[in-house]
Amino acid sequence: MPEPVRVRGSVAVPDAELVWRFSRSSGPGGQHVNTSDTQVELRYDLAASAALPEVWKQRALERLAHRLVDGRVLVVRASEHRSQWRNREVAAARLASLLGEATAPPPKARRATKPSRGMVERRLANKKHRAELKRGRSAPRATD
Repeated sequence: MPEPVRVRGSVAVPDAELVWRFSRSSGPGGQHVNTSDTQVELRYDLAASAALPEVWKQRALERLAHRLVDGRVLVVRASEHRSQWRNREVAAARLASLLGEATAPPPKARRATKPSRGMVERRLANKKHRAELKRGRSAPRATD
């Protein structure tokens, strides 16, 4: 793919840092499958990359640790389509998505808040109403 893989904003991984490998894919295709290398494997050396800012790189290495080969190389495979070109597009999109999620800043910490007084009162009133409804459904006991 001549164009770089966009991560987020203006940050992109240049094509020179990506290693593409092609192999025979399983699945539909008839005799064509036996002769064409349509499965795509995209390798990206995350630890050695100069494209990502250092903070993003560390964040991605931590978050993608379970997916990295040898603790540094991210591997993405695609073999859904019968066309190598479409599988290349899918693999590049998956890599961009993975890197975008992995380099995203952590979410803001949630501040604990108390429910408003009116909300508490409405909840309790609703509970009382439900209890009355259910109590009214039961048959009155016969007292002898």
